Amino acid sequence: MSHSQPAPSAWHRRMTARLADEEHRTATMLELFFDLCFVTAVSQAATAFEHELAEGRVGHGVLGYAMVFFAIWWAWMNFTWFASAYDTDDVPYRLLTLVQITGALVLAAGAAEALEHEDFTVITWGYVIMRLAMVTQWLRAASCDPERRRTCLSYAVGIFVVQIGWVVRLALPEDTGLLTFAILVVAEIAVPVLAERTATTTWHPHHIAERYGLFTLIVLGESITAATGAVRASLDTHAALGDLATLVVGGILTVFALWWLYFSQSAAERLTTLRTALLWGYGHYFVFASAAAVGAGLALNVAHTTGHGELTDRASAAAYTIPVAVFITVVWLLHHRGNGRGRAADVLHPVAVVAILAATFAPSPVLVTGIVAALLITATLVLAARAPGKIPAS
Repeated sequence: MSHSQPAPSAWHRRMTARLADEEHRTATMLELFFDLCFVTAVSQAATAFEHELAEGRVGHGVLGYAMVFFAIWWAWMNFTWFASAYDTDDVPYRLLTLVQITGALVLAAGAAEALEHEDFTVITWGYVIMRLAMVTQWLRAASCDPERRRTCLSYAVGIFVVQIGWVVRLALPEDTGLLTFAILVVAEIAVPVLAERTATTTWHPHHIAERYGLFTLIVLGESITAATGAVRASLDTHAALGDLATLVVGGILTVFALWWLYFSQSAAERLTTLRTALLWGYGHYFVFASAAAVGAGLALNVAHTTGHGELTDRASAAAYTIPVAVFITVVWLLHHRGNGRGRAADVLHPVAVVAILAATFAPSPVLVTGIVAALLITATLVLAARAPGKIPAS
């Protein structure tokens, strides 16, 4: 049986596992559409996060953002790994994927309410819609793939049981909200770990790496869009062009550097075992969340420059420098092992992270952050030029 990309006109196909070493495996148009719809939820979460910070509710905003972003990231990640192993691209598969997209849009509609007012009703139902569609996908895979039937059923049962927990959580007292959230998060994360023990699904390393890379691109692009909107609004208020210019230059340098940093190594070459893949995949929660927060932080600094918001100068700066530092740190941790580079390369990123955090106290923190990030990339390129054959990277 051929495992090449199925013809899109197929009404119904057997959902057999695709080959993990399939040639020319790339993201499909449906997956790209899925990502673009999901980034709506990312945008709503980042905007609500920015609003909370601007109002001075820092602790509440950070906690709410972390909780809301988990729902977005986890639903996206589960679909991505499932599709890597069982994408049939037939009508039932497409329809179930569209149901998941619908759930993502419902989730996006409830993101602000959940983050700002701790009302998780809408976001929970959107999340449950996505996850129940995923249960149906796993049940279909179980019926068509005898070799991995137990794994597929473990996924289906595990996800379904946890969804009952999310719905029940809505009826529990408010003071139990954080505890029950933490318990359910652990349960969600445990499902793949336990399910894959029986028989590993045939996820495709290059396909997974490409999917994560594409979503990183989209989130970074959303950060640029959010910042652009903030700058435009500031121009309408006749803000000082000099102050805005430093923010724009610093923001552009930062995002360009983050893009360069992320794509400076081949992630697929590192996804050789299930343990490595799980650590790499789970670690991207912080990559995606920090990338989206960079845009929120930049927009917040633009607003602060024009006299809006309740934060101090240092707090506004930290809203930008900390997400950038987190992004660089996590990407470095995900990529640096086994890269065969010397001690100089190993200390570059920690030094850059410390410098970026110190930029919080600089007169122009966004600009200084952008310059430090650009210098980090320059230094890695110089080291790469001195070591032919090595990949310039984190």
